[in-house]
Amino acid sequence: MTHWTDELHGILLQITNEMNRPDVDARFLSRAGVNLDRALYPLLSRIGAAGSIGTVELAAQAGRDHSTVSRQVAKLEQLSLIEREPSASDGRVRMLRPTPAGRRMIEKFARTRRALMEAHFRDWSETEIKQLLRLLRKAARKPEL
Repeated sequence: MTHWTDELHGILLQITNEMNRPDVDARFLSRAGVNLDRALYPLLSRIGAAGSIGTVELAAQAGRDHSTVSRQVAKLEQLSLIEREPSASDGRVRMLRPTPAGRRMIEKFARTRRALMEAHFRDWSETEIKQLLRLLRKAARKPEL
């Protein structure tokens, strides 16, 4: 018999695998009507979600190496989708934040994501969706290791 933690781990891997697939990102960008290198999409999304984030933290969240993320961040900056600003707590650190053009693109992502998720969960009741969100928020709390 499978332990519940093994089942949970498998489900989380399945969700993560689906979210990290390059072909899924490419289809998503096409559906959003956005012309952006697929590798830049998850980074811009994370910057948008954070509002302001350092490159080291962005690399950690994306599960990528710092030098790779630095190069990709430079591309986002060249496209005028993000800008750098000094950290309020440490002037040596440069924080990344979306520009107005970046925020417009992130809003396109949000509209597309909403449409896709609403279609995926169309057979779920409002109660089930609220329960899912409540349980995911609870599960997402950082564990004390």
